[in-house]
Amino acid sequence: MLSQGLSHVTLNANNTETFESSLKFYTSLGFKVVSEKTEADQRVAWISLQSSCSNATDASIQLVQNVSAFSVCRPAGDIDWSLEGHSIAFAVSDVKAIQSKLQELDAPVQDHSADDFIKIYTLDPLNNIVVFTNKCVKATSAAAAVEAATTNRKKIAVLTSGGDAPGMNPVVRAVVRYGIAKGCDIFAVYEGYQGIGGTTIGTARCMPFKTREGRLKGAENLVKNGIDSLIVCGGDGSLTGADLFRAEWSGLLEELKNTNRITAEEHDAYKFLTIVGLVGSIDNDMSSTDITIGAVTSLHRICESVDAVSTTALSHSRAFVIEVMGRHCGWLALMTGIATGADFIFIPEKPPAEDDWETSMCSVVERHRHLGKRKTVVIVAEGAIDKNLNPIKAEHLKNILTDRLGLDTRVTILGHTQRGGPPAFFDRLLATTQSIEAVDAVLESTPTTPSPMIGMVDNVVVRYPLMEAVKLTHEVAEAIGQKNFARAMELRDPQFAEEYDAYNATTILDDDSIVLPEYQRLRIAVVHMGAPAGGMNAATRTAVRYCLNRGHTPLAVNNGFVGFSHGSLKEMSWMSVDGWTALGGSELGTNRAVPGEDVDMGMITYQIQKNQIQGILLVGGFEAFAAIKNLEAARAQYPSLRIPIVLIPATISNNVPGTDYSLGSDTSLNSIVNACDAIVQSAQSSRRRVFVVEVMGGHSGYLAVEAGLAIGANTVYIPEEGINLHRLEADINHLKAMYNDDDPDRAEGRIILRTEDVSTTYTTEVISNILKDEGENMFDSRTAVLGHIQQGVTPSPLDRIRATRLAMRSIQFVEEHTTEALNRAKQTNQPVPVELTNETQSVSVVGISGHLVTFSPVTELIPQTDMKNRTPRKNWWYEHRTIVDLLAGRGFFKCP
Repeated sequence: MLSQGLSHVTLNANNTETFESSLKFYTSLGFKVVSEKTEADQRVAWISLQSSCSNATDASIQLVQNVSAFSVCRPAGDIDWSLEGHSIAFAVSDVKAIQSKLQELDAPVQDHSADDFIKIYTLDPLNNIVVFTNKCVKATSAAAAVEAATTNRKKIAVLTSGGDAPGMNPVVRAVVRYGIAKGCDIFAVYEGYQGIGGTTIGTARCMPFKTREGRLKGAENLVKNGIDSLIVCGGDGSLTGADLFRAEWSGLLEELKNTNRITAEEHDAYKFLTIVGLVGSIDNDMSSTDITIGAVTSLHRICESVDAVSTTALSHSRAFVIEVMGRHCGWLALMTGIATGADFIFIPEKPPAEDDWETSMCSVVERHRHLGKRKTVVIVAEGAIDKNLNPIKAEHLKNILTDRLGLDTRVTILGHTQRGGPPAFFDRLLATTQSIEAVDAVLESTPTTPSPMIGMVDNVVVRYPLMEAVKLTHEVAEAIGQKNFARAMELRDPQFAEEYDAYNATTILDDDSIVLPEYQRLRIAVVHMGAPAGGMNAATRTAVRYCLNRGHTPLAVNNGFVGFSHGSLKEMSWMSVDGWTALGGSELGTNRAVPGEDVDMGMITYQIQKNQIQGILLVGGFEAFAAIKNLEAARAQYPSLRIPIVLIPATISNNVPGTDYSLGSDTSLNSIVNACDAIVQSAQSSRRRVFVVEVMGGHSGYLAVEAGLAIGANTVYIPEEGINLHRLEADINHLKAMYNDDDPDRAEGRIILRTEDVSTTYTTEVISNILKDEGENMFDSRTAVLGHIQQGVTPSPLDRIRATRLAMRSIQFVEEHTTEALNRAKQTNQPVPVELTNETQSVSVVGISGHLVTFSPVTELIPQTDMKNRTPRKNWWYEHRTIVDLLAGRGFFKCP
């Protein structure tokens, strides 16, 4: 049924299959086809259902096949569809007949009937929520229907509290825009809890709010504004305060009513408070989430500083002790140590095991100096301690290095520079996706639902009971205070301990303590392949140093498989890769030549035999994936290829199957975000200008979609969807609507991202010209082709850390797949065989899946891969695509 004054509902299907299945769905449920025809290359069907209500018109649906339409995300089956913001309701006389037909159609159903009010929820083939009911909305006009809807709109306040963290502003943006899209009214609270208390959007630590009178005033202000939901972004103290506020809410309202500060009606209308927490903390110190908003940006600032300090340290052969934040959490110090190749680190969770730790540190530094290092860098967390809980301070470390080793040592305390600057790509993405989940959590909350904390676990946004997470976080400090350091390490995210071990194994343990027996030592070749990507050199550094610490012989192959076929190999030493962690590009040299296609396979196998290579570590992109596919297939012909072969994906396009992230993709996204920030500044200064920005990616839209979310793009054009005139027309209309809504004196500059290979017809220049011509003087358009700057200069900290972790695990993979053959040769007193393994699992892609490092055999990945378009058939990131348009206000603004 439709309320009087509403003519029809239009549903868009973007392909023939969904159009026909939608038509069948509605006609099966009693709708009659009134007409069906093709108009301007669009197929249109009008269908109608007679209403069973006197105050509603017959329901009319215009079903349109529109290739430019975007697919609606399918609501999850385990959430309450009645709480979703949008649905289509039909009043019918026989709901049970509808239920029976839905069962025949195998359509998903939720029954939210109460007493004699029957409400059956289902999903149509377009993923719209459809409601069939035996009663109708009591509204006599469209205006009345809108009024009925708006009076029940959820009012949500968002605030940032505690220490500022990069990414808090993206939180506010996403909450506001997604909340509006879900039909909510969003309020920004300025100055944190201080703003709720009414004493003055910034962030603040508010002492008055810690008192009951302060919270009483806060409750009064919320009620007077009709707000009964709070989304709080802050640290554990801020989130604990929010949950306390909720626990006291009923008592606060009772006191306000009894003192006549609110009315009885207000008391009854706002008797429940909903709290949802987002963790904004540069320390990454909250348990039950793998990462917190602001931590990665802080790591960027620290690594930029350490990289800069390293230059002067190298020039003067100095030592630097650098203090970073982290009272009870060593995440920043550990990740900085990995990402910068620091000589030693001190963190609260894992103090030095020795009583005389000063001598141990000096021993490591002295070994590194004897190997040829001209600089020494020691990273210390502000809360670092020894095993007896005595503080380890930067000045004390400086004195040790100066007095015992005679090093010219300086101290650098980074302080609040770690909080500053624009948020990194990852924090923008994290803030956006978590904020969307926060709004959904508010809408799905009940009076008995525990306050949730929104976190990230295994690359998935999750909800976790807020106070349980706070409790576990406090347990870390308690465990440290009790000298239970093993428990403190357990309470960190799962990869924390693994990364600590990786740091030690590649930096500290160069003392024969982890060396293998001679008969298990291998000759391992490292090859770079494809386009340069940030993290290639960091992976090589880790592989070389871990190999040496284990007793292996690492061989660097110059110029990819072309160099391999020419025998361009050299043994690597510990110092030969010093400083490679922070180097972009490929120090070994790389090209796209694939063995078996561009390079003779026989020459490769000849060099393997000649150089007695017993394992290959390949670092590269999709060409490297094609290479290991061919190497595995050639094993039947060439026994020398029956050795472990492992690929570390490294490509900015992130299009190699078997991993969530390829090395270089994070570096590229940060380069794109930084460039787009500058472009947006130019567009805003010029007013009413739309930039069409071309990004790399080949046939993968990963860079465009993820960067689009991070920069707030108006839309993105990606190969997975393509471009056509209908799509361009819709985008132009949307731009017109937005500029029509803008303040004439403050019109915004806007950005559209286009993947380079999305279309040979609709080039970046063509799209810009169409926008310019069709904009009717409402806006101008320019282009920007970012090109190879997207490969970045210095690898991002995340790419450096991922490279270190994957490279160490790759060498362990080679060891695991050769141990049996080597042990057998030792036991039988036989020479080491050429054929070490022929298992399909021994040719694999190493990747990151959630928090785990995984190894996927290439033979299992081939069916999951579109070899022609050089992409995986399924991409985890594609679900972000619709969010770009949603947050750009698609459908919210009306055309002039």
